[in-house]
Amino acid sequence: MAIVTPGVVPASVLLAEPRPAWLKRFAEAATTIRFGDFDADLSAQARLVVLDCLGAIAAGMQEPEMRALTARLARRGGRVTAPAVGAGLALRADDAALANGIAGTMLELDEGNSFARGHPGIHVLPALLAVRPLAEVSGPDFLHAFVFGYEAGARIGAASRLRNALHPHGTWGTVGAAVGAALLDGAGAEEVIGAINLSSSLSVGSSLRTMLEGATVRNAYAGMSARNGLTAWDLVTAGFTGETDGVRSVYGGVLAEGFRPEEMVAELGTRWEIRRNYFKRHAACRFTHAALDVVAGLIAGHGPIAPEAVAGIEVVTYVWAAQLDGARPDNMLAAKFSVPFAVATMLAHGAASVPAFRAPALTDARILDLAGRVTVDEDPAMSAMLPDRRPARVTIRLTDGRVLTAETFTNRGDAVDPYGPDEVVAKFMELATPVWGAAHATRIREAVDGLDRAADLADLDALLKEPAREEH
Repeated sequence: MAIVTPGVVPASVLLAEPRPAWLKRFAEAATTIRFGDFDADLSAQARLVVLDCLGAIAAGMQEPEMRALTARLARRGGRVTAPAVGAGLALRADDAALANGIAGTMLELDEGNSFARGHPGIHVLPALLAVRPLAEVSGPDFLHAFVFGYEAGARIGAASRLRNALHPHGTWGTVGAAVGAALLDGAGAEEVIGAINLSSSLSVGSSLRTMLEGATVRNAYAGMSARNGLTAWDLVTAGFTGETDGVRSVYGGVLAEGFRPEEMVAELGTRWEIRRNYFKRHAACRFTHAALDVVAGLIAGHGPIAPEAVAGIEVVTYVWAAQLDGARPDNMLAAKFSVPFAVATMLAHGAASVPAFRAPALTDARILDLAGRVTVDEDPAMSAMLPDRRPARVTIRLTDGRVLTAETFTNRGDAVDPYGPDEVVAKFMELATPVWGAAHATRIREAVDGLDRAADLADLDALLKEPAREEH
């Protein structure tokens, strides 16, 4: 009997669908293009992204919640081989992937990709640090797995449109983590296909509202993705199977829609998503950065602007930034997702730094009063520029009658307006030095810089397991 209910497809039709052609092409590229085929710029970029992620993880690991979580996870015992970066201990592989993924998003300083509309690196790296003991892994193999894990996740993000109520963390990053884990374990093309299909079903359906409320479960999403990616690969190696076209099912209907399979292989092997990434210097949601870049430019051009000298501020920007209009955040996470607070605290502190979003700033009457005088509006023309551009126009009206205004169409750190390698390294040192001291942070930097030549990662493993300084 034929089905007449709209939207329900008979199993006979579903099961007749063939495996999509892109899966084979992607898996064959991932297993035949080796690290030796990467050019020097791609290798350097991969090492820079790894370094940036490690800095974000180490700094985030010092937050009170992370200290409590790693202490609890350490009680499990078992075979502890993987570093909890900055915690000074090793954990079980799955627990380390979870902890490192969470820590890397705690301070909103993890790198990302505007075309994927998310943060590929912090989903993939925690999984790779835990697949197997790092002493058994060569640097070139690690970088190869990292680049293709990044590629898999980022391309799914670019090829689909997540539902508006969904947070991007924990979604397609699960597939990236699984692909990276599979490659680091020496998977062949068929196994990579299995990892892609199975891991898509383990993607996290995560609420966007958590970031607006400041519900810190949001920080767990990337950690869940890294852990689920490891689990997916374990299931594949044990004989479990995924759907024939799991990515299309999940990212063409369940979590997202409009999946375009051609994007998974467009310019594959020549256009690398990790090269189209961005790095962050403002310790806040990327959607705030256009406004913050404009404010930084106004400060540079006109000198410090005291909050009490401001009558009002108007921010006009694209839709996802305009959504962040809450002016009185309850905690650090919510503050990082508030354009009014981010702009106000930047004027008060001179920079959108980590301290600018901590508890003292959240109760600072000058900042809160100014945040209440910031309006945020969407310009549909600016929204239409996404994802290639992330624009904002800021107008600051001063109490003395002066009006300061400027706009931007790109964000500092984007591929079209990148930070130089020295600036990314400086960011790592700023984050890692308070954790371990300058000498130890320098040794980690040098170890990451030498990944392309490392026969094994035993030294890096030991460096990442070093405890934080007592005074930190």
